[in-house]
Amino acid sequence: MKKKYFIYLLLFLLFIFFGCSKKKIENITVTSSSSEDSLSIYFSLANDFGLPREKRQQYNNKAFDIVVNQENDSLNRVSLFKVANRYYNIDNWKDFNKTVHLVLEKSESAKDTINITKAYTYLGDYYESQAVLDSAFLFYYKSEKMYTKLGDNFNLGKTLINKANLQYKAGDFLASEKSVFSVLRIIKGEKQINNILYDAYNLLGIIYGELGEYENAITYHNKALLISDDEIIPKEFQSKATTFNNIGFLYLNSQNYYLAKNYFQKGLGQKNLSSQKPALYAMLLDNLAYSKFKLKDSDELPNLFFQSLKLRDSLKLTSGIFINKIHLSEYFASKKDNIKALQYSKEALLLARNTNISQDILVALKQLAIIEPEKASVYSKEYIHINENLQKSERKMGDKFSRIEYETDQIKGENTDLETKNRNLLFGFSAFTMLGLFLYIIKAQKTKNRELLFKQEQQKVNEEIYNLMISQQSTIETNRIVEKKRVAQELHDGVLGRMFGVRMNLDGLNKFNDDIAVNQRNSYLSELKNIEQDIREISHDLNREKSELINNFVAIVNNLFEEQKKTFEPKLVTIIDPAIKWESLSNAVKINLYRIIQESLQNINKYADANTIKVKIKKKGDDLFLSINDDGVGFNVNKAKRGIGIQNIQSRTNECDGTVEIKSNKGEGTTITITVPIEQKQILTEK
Repeated sequence: MKKKYFIYLLLFLLFIFFGCSKKKIENITVTSSSSEDSLSIYFSLANDFGLPREKRQQYNNKAFDIVVNQENDSLNRVSLFKVANRYYNIDNWKDFNKTVHLVLEKSESAKDTINITKAYTYLGDYYESQAVLDSAFLFYYKSEKMYTKLGDNFNLGKTLINKANLQYKAGDFLASEKSVFSVLRIIKGEKQINNILYDAYNLLGIIYGELGEYENAITYHNKALLISDDEIIPKEFQSKATTFNNIGFLYLNSQNYYLAKNYFQKGLGQKNLSSQKPALYAMLLDNLAYSKFKLKDSDELPNLFFQSLKLRDSLKLTSGIFINKIHLSEYFASKKDNIKALQYSKEALLLARNTNISQDILVALKQLAIIEPEKASVYSKEYIHINENLQKSERKMGDKFSRIEYETDQIKGENTDLETKNRNLLFGFSAFTMLGLFLYIIKAQKTKNRELLFKQEQQKVNEEIYNLMISQQSTIETNRIVEKKRVAQELHDGVLGRMFGVRMNLDGLNKFNDDIAVNQRNSYLSELKNIEQDIREISHDLNREKSELINNFVAIVNNLFEEQKKTFEPKLVTIIDPAIKWESLSNAVKINLYRIIQESLQNINKYADANTIKVKIKKKGDDLFLSINDDGVGFNVNKAKRGIGIQNIQSRTNECDGTVEIKSNKGEGTTITITVPIEQKQILTEK
């Protein structure tokens, strides 16, 4: 009695422990402050095969909501693949497809070749699950080519296994066998390949079973069985149960029902099978029931059939439901219950027509022909017609796979040729552009050198002209000096002589006071006045010449002004600041100022139609101002195209490190103001 109470107490404590643990997990998922921690928990719970499918779906949806808003980096793409894997494990193909397309889009955006290839493989899995074999084959073939290019033999082997499985489903057993042996050659020497070897041996066993080579089939299934316990193969895959089912199915087809029943029972005996692989569990139940039916063992029949059918119906496994109903039809036919036998046969036929699986339609028609012999001819006629179409479609599917490979390779080759052409075109265009740029630089440099040489020559010529003008002015000055000497000599010899003669005569007349003496003295006084006037005129001339000789530049500019006054009608008013000492100013600056004045006067004479011209040169602070103003017709400064004259003025001002300002309007005349910065060592004022 005490022992019984102890057992109850232990069960109660275990219930409390597991109940608290479950609440703890739920609290963690809700209260976790870190999204990364929450994501890890959701991934773990979504992959917990001990939880109901609906719960795993909810946890995976929560994981997706976190991942989809993260930045597109490598970790984000890995997380999306984890989400897709968990949708795959719960057979949620819609969300699986959506997630794979999302990760493919992100991988293409990031140019992540590895994950693009992986996404192609996942899309192949999706289309295979939807029985769209040509699309599945296309994506597997794309990933095959990319894994080959990457040199990833491990993933290449897995992809080729998927491709071989498609070929098997299409009825091309020989091509499938060839693909599997290609896998075995590729993965030879690779590490941790037992999961690929298992899939390869398992598929070879199935292929040889279809070809009726049962000994070869058993051999490869046993090879698969030997490595099914390898740690690298996840336990959740239930590899051993799968192999037991496949071996049992071989014995079932070879009518060794006793051995078939034993292997089906071994498969059902695997731990956690119903929760981890419910579809396989339902298949083993149905196969066990069918082997018992063939052995005339009524134990648990037809309950095993119904148990399998219920599970398959909940999982929406249409192909398994069809097989279950055919088996139930056979079972009830053996029991002489033709009503139920006919019911399940017709339900199976309807399901096969809805899914458009020709092989299932053939099986259903064959069963109906047995149950309803009076309609056997009708069923047989349809059977023959569908069977012929099926054989044609299988051949077409094999040809379609070959065509997909050919067309994909052809497109790839065309893309490669196009890439080569584009690359060559790009290289050619780049070389041509660089050559053109090189030639342009050379030409621009030559032009720049020519401009520099021209400016140097122009500067040299300007200096030579100025020096020539200075020499000319020096010659004039020399002549003036000679002339002054002559005047001085004449003054000394002529005027002084006359004055001495007058003085002597006046001294002689001092002794007389008569009228004659008075008249003579008045005559000598008039002579003295004339001599005084002559001396004043000579003095003024000498003073003016001294002022002109002080500065040759001012004399040269004044000559320009005199020429302007003599040649053109406009009144010319000139003001030159006498405080400026020009002797220290460089010839280059002075010749540029001279040319600017000359160019401006020429422009006014040609275009302005002016009545008055004003030219001012003055000094303000550290700047020298040259102002040229006219009252002519003027022009619109903003719209008018600047001619060579204006450009020359601008260029010469720049050479003097100065600025030019032009103010003009139509009918209001024009004012040009040149500002040239000067230093104390260049322009000195009189103290």
